[in-house]
Amino acid sequence: MKRDTIAAIATAMSNSGIGIIRVSGEDSIDIVDCIYRDRNNHKVLKEYKKNTIHYGFIYDGEELTDEVMVSVMKKPHSFTAEDTVEINCHGGVLVMKRILELVIKNGARLAEPGEFTKRAFLNGRIDLSEAEAVMDVISSKNDMALKNSVRQLKGSVHKKIVEYRKMILHEIAFIESALDDPEHISLDNYPKDLRLKIDFLIKDIEKLLCLSENGKIIKEGIKTVIVGKPNAGKSSLLNILAGEDRAIVTDIAGTTRDIIEEDILIDNIHLHMVDTAGIRFTDDVIEKIGVDKAKKYLKEADLIVYVVDSSVPLDESDFEIIDMIQEIKCIVLFNKSDLNSEISLEDFKIQLKDIQGDAVIIRTSTRENTGIDDFEDAVKKLFFTGSISSDNEIMITSLRHKEALEESLEILTHVKSILEDNMPEDFYSIDLMDAYASLGKITGEEVGEDLINEIFLKFCMGK
Repeated sequence: MKRDTIAAIATAMSNSGIGIIRVSGEDSIDIVDCIYRDRNNHKVLKEYKKNTIHYGFIYDGEELTDEVMVSVMKKPHSFTAEDTVEINCHGGVLVMKRILELVIKNGARLAEPGEFTKRAFLNGRIDLSEAEAVMDVISSKNDMALKNSVRQLKGSVHKKIVEYRKMILHEIAFIESALDDPEHISLDNYPKDLRLKIDFLIKDIEKLLCLSENGKIIKEGIKTVIVGKPNAGKSSLLNILAGEDRAIVTDIAGTTRDIIEEDILIDNIHLHMVDTAGIRFTDDVIEKIGVDKAKKYLKEADLIVYVVDSSVPLDESDFEIIDMIQEIKCIVLFNKSDLNSEISLEDFKIQLKDIQGDAVIIRTSTRENTGIDDFEDAVKKLFFTGSISSDNEIMITSLRHKEALEESLEILTHVKSILEDNMPEDFYSIDLMDAYASLGKITGEEVGEDLINEIFLKFCMGK
């Protein structure tokens, strides 16, 4: 089936050294040939060999538009597995737009978001998990997320899912063959052999699902909310972690009245950190709005950092905070340890344990920058299952992939139950087909057009 030729600016829409206009489709070479000339002013693009790059110029009729390098890639040896031309021009927004307009004027259409990657998927060059990894590479916020996305782009998830499906398909084929030809193919002792294979699949999928929470955190980061009374040291903590003065710090209680957000990397762990207004009863209308916002953010947090001013006794505001952080992962910073403490740490631990049993308590002084180094270890212990440093570990980062794995695990567990009950072979043959189909949702072999379109609409333009 012939698809029309698409084009888009593949680089950022901002002034830079180089800009790239990508053109893909059966007519891509013909279209660019209409506007490209070599240094001798000849139209020779059609004569160029595949996978080559050439110096020349872009013309609008007889008017010179820009000096360029043009890459020619012929199917199937391109990202889309189609004839593709990439025009490397100067990176001014105006010149990129003009060249794109010329390409469209000569027969291409503007590509939809993610359409180049979508074509790579539809043309069989990559599967759906690898296509999704493309966008994950672009949006990676830390080294671990990038490494994991690159592994998926190279096919780590694809290979694992293909392995699972191949195993299941082999068993389905054997069962169906035995049912069709019982005289020559025996199913004696087969349930026992199948049980071993099902146990292997269940164990392996459970491992992937166990690590998926790690993968989600690596990809999306940890929504972290700093909470405490006014003047407890919340803004000072944010400034220390950010490495700059992001929040105003004064001795005046209630200085922070609105939400301050900052993305922070701590040893490759991405924290989306929110500094909130100090929680207390107040008649100040603006400060009250800030307090209400703080309470709202608490409900959406993955991690709460509760900063306690140890130099003053606990009061109703502290008890209100302690009550609000129940059942949420929490790190308590027992701050201002450089001053005389008015709170017994041991008594506080006992009180907190009754309400927030999982909380980690660390002595800190934001004034003297002590105790902050313990923060990274505390986060790892709270959030990550096992080691997170393995270069070869497959981590599921997509919710869609996780749901498909959970669905297949449920089906395989049911197959195991059927085997234990000595049910007829055709019973678990049907379930095995369902498990096979569930896993196919990850690679894109068992998904509908609507879902495919929805996935690629999340991509950036030009990719």
